[in-house]
Amino acid sequence: MNNLRMYGDPPFKVIVAHGGPGAAGGVAPLARELGKKRGVLEPYQTKKTVSGQMEELKETVEKYCSPPVILLGHSWGAWLVFLFAAKYSDLVHRIILISSGPFEQHYASGIMNTRLNRLGAEERARVEELMSLLSNAELKDREMLSEFRELLAKTDHFDLLEDAERVEVNIDAEIYKSVWTEASEMRSSGELLESGKKIRCPVLAVHGDFDPHPAEGVEITLSRVLKDFKFRLLERCGHMPWMERHAREEFYRIVEAELEEG
Repeated sequence: MNNLRMYGDPPFKVIVAHGGPGAAGGVAPLARELGKKRGVLEPYQTKKTVSGQMEELKETVEKYCSPPVILLGHSWGAWLVFLFAAKYSDLVHRIILISSGPFEQHYASGIMNTRLNRLGAEERARVEELMSLLSNAELKDREMLSEFRELLAKTDHFDLLEDAERVEVNIDAEIYKSVWTEASEMRSSGELLESGKKIRCPVLAVHGDFDPHPAEGVEITLSRVLKDFKFRLLERCGHMPWMERHAREEFYRIVEAELEEG
């Protein structure tokens, strides 16, 4: 598998980081759309540690781009570009956090309850079973993780376009297990949020009001540590704003305006 997709024409000054961790290809429609007006890269994060994925991103920026770049990150990818901007501020012009997970642990405690409450009894039981299996340190079962993601898709989105089901995502359960374990510990310890104090570039966070990841866990928390921070809440929108029927146009309007500023 090629670990990088390119859209538009050089110079490449915009990078879109996928979520998961280990869900390569998930932001392809977003990167493709943004690439209609500029050079955009969609790297696949393949390393199994947070620092490894940061170094992988650094190599991509230095090899293919004209820094400083604009980084967009979705879900886990939002944390990745946040940490990257803190460590490599000279390479980053601005970052856009899309549907980020909350930055403090106490905001995260209700996410799964919100999801489970949106499912029927049978699906809820299956999700709880899969969660137990996914916690197994030896798990490398891609099909099981794919099923888990499909069930959560029913809870995480408001009204997805039909095209969303045709997006090819390369699931890697081993990357998910390894990176998420480390990243969640960084949140619990306060290291994740603390790193934001080193960010010098402008930061925009875009979030859907139906996303089970609570918006206040991004807006309130980051407003305390970032010097140049904007937050935009999209109505009738779940976890993938660029695929949401009601919010898609507003999402692209906000993102394009930010990119044109940059």
